[in-house]
Amino acid sequence: MRRQELDRRQATGAGWSRREFLQKTALAGAALAVGATAGGASGSGGSELPTRVLGRTGARVTILGLGTAPIGEARGDLAEAVKIFSEVIDRGVSYVDTARIYGIAEEALGQVLATRRDKVFLVTKCWTDSGQRAQQMFDESLRTLKTDHVDLVHIHNIGNKNLDKVLAKDGILEYLLRQKEAGKTRFIGLSGHERPPHFVKMLETDQIDVVMNVMNYADRNIYDFEGTVLPECRKRDIGVVAMKVYAGIKGGFPNHRKGWVGCNTPPERMGQALAYALDLEGVHVANVGPFTMEQAIQNVELARRYKPLTADERQDLLAFGRELAPTLGPRYGPVA
Repeated sequence: MRRQELDRRQATGAGWSRREFLQKTALAGAALAVGATAGGASGSGGSELPTRVLGRTGARVTILGLGTAPIGEARGDLAEAVKIFSEVIDRGVSYVDTARIYGIAEEALGQVLATRRDKVFLVTKCWTDSGQRAQQMFDESLRTLKTDHVDLVHIHNIGNKNLDKVLAKDGILEYLLRQKEAGKTRFIGLSGHERPPHFVKMLETDQIDVVMNVMNYADRNIYDFEGTVLPECRKRDIGVVAMKVYAGIKGGFPNHRKGWVGCNTPPERMGQALAYALDLEGVHVANVGPFTMEQAIQNVELARRYKPLTADERQDLLAFGRELAPTLGPRYGPVA
């Protein structure tokens, strides 16, 4: 059955449908029980989302983050985005991740956060290596989000940036350090899908507080951020956020980002996939971008019921990931 499903998705390039998601994720949710991990999660009888301290930032955040790219970029429905983002935050998610290039995401959050800013750890990103361009993007983000500060700014997709420019006097890192001193951001981070060595070099500056990169049971066989970047983060007590935990984007990006496929995790395995990321030593948050309200709510419930994988569950999931990886390949960009 596993091989047949892999063959089907390889042939079609398709992820799991909304109907499959709704029918099968209940199985994953039912298989999970409320729990906490040695990594520092704390729940409250299943009514509250577990939280962890985000490394050296000292900020306590929920283990589930709200990713805003799928709704912001692909759907473009402002009213629906406001509705979904509001629902997720009202259900207790405190870590909210966005970016200037995520379509209407920041605009929607600007409406949502008017009455919820103090409830969230707000993250945005600047897609550039230039300090001047970063200033333009960050100023626009603050205006659109209708706030005078964020909690974290990532250098967006550091893997495809020129590090010499990033680290230059007129580069983005120096600019963000000035914004940190000015109180416009509390912390500076890196995000990205490719070239783990770029992350390692940037961590050596000792100016990075948080890292977000691809970590899931399949891409560990391709990019292996778990084996290259995560140990360096642990050494430095860097906050770590895992993304693409379902080995893709749930719902995908219809007619967008050619070559990027949708979610590759069978619905009944989604709880395990989330647990894999949260079980990694040094990971504090799993950032997941829903495409629909149903997916958003299901993500919250899976996180609420999270408990570590058993040895047998982990072994089985990793075996599935090894089979899946060759059908995916380095789709996010170069490995080195």
